[in-house]
Amino acid sequence: MRDIRLLPKAHLHVHLESTIRWATLREIGAANGVDVPSHGGDDGGPLAFDGFRQFADHNSLVRSCLRRPEDFHRIAVEFCEDEAAQGTGYAEVTFTAASHGERLNDLEMPLEAVLHGLAEGQAAYGLECRVVLDHSRRRSVDRAWRTVKLAARHAAVVGVGVAGEESYPLAPFSEVFAAARDAGLHVVHHAGETCGAASVREAIGPGGTERLGHGIRVLDDPELVAEVRDRAIPLEVCPSSNVALGIAGSLAAHPLPRLRDAGLVVTLNTDIPSIAGTTLSQEYARVRDAFGYGDEVMAEFARASIEASFAPAGTKERLIGQADAWLAAPDA
Repeated sequence: MRDIRLLPKAHLHVHLESTIRWATLREIGAANGVDVPSHGGDDGGPLAFDGFRQFADHNSLVRSCLRRPEDFHRIAVEFCEDEAAQGTGYAEVTFTAASHGERLNDLEMPLEAVLHGLAEGQAAYGLECRVVLDHSRRRSVDRAWRTVKLAARHAAVVGVGVAGEESYPLAPFSEVFAAARDAGLHVVHHAGETCGAASVREAIGPGGTERLGHGIRVLDDPELVAEVRDRAIPLEVCPSSNVALGIAGSLAAHPLPRLRDAGLVVTLNTDIPSIAGTTLSQEYARVRDAFGYGDEVMAEFARASIEASFAPAGTKERLIGQADAWLAAPDA
């Protein structure tokens, strides 16, 4: 089989705070007086959580380590280095900018530091990055407005959306995301991960999402499957993350093959790579091995991710050509 790392890919669903190398987190934490415990993350393995609450608590620990501009700058540069090593040609990294800004009493600094780091990393490692700003469903509408206003001020920010516990509705944010679309921003919501068809319907209806962050619970409703298929709404599927958070019992039990069989647009992503103990290339390889897919299907996933991205047309054309060349090359 061909080397997955050499397959040009777009990474559409990955949270910057969950890409941080464990050694980096411990160094940043020590510099800022935060004790980061030693556990599975030290060797690159997955972390274990007993439910979403423990996962949220871990994210709180990560946030508490990030305080200075150099912290945000560093994790952005290292993100670019790590993505380039996985064959990522284009990435849309999700960042919770307003939350960090409010916590640090400086709304602009975290995002500006990340954007500077991404610019440096792109130049050094040869990939393209854009940013999607997310907003927790549990947080205020006022903060969502601040997120959109932040996004609109920076050309490198291509989109906004909601994330977090899906039991909290999207409806209170409808005006916010309508304004985001009017400002020329893309809208991408997390939905259909922990909750079922109603969550997906809300996201693709009043939520106006252009892709589904996860979206695997679309399978709960055959009529909804048909609608998502007919509208060609891409799914940002993150198998190892789903397993790490207990949404799928194992990789072999993941519904990804049924999503493909239903004719849905499926892209592969990591979501929380430092937590799930994976990289984008490893995610492709795990899916290939778990379901017996050949290189043609791997190239299909890569093309789908590129086409579903918000990359410039020239970038899409270049990366799709490179993916086609990867498939046409002799098998190693």
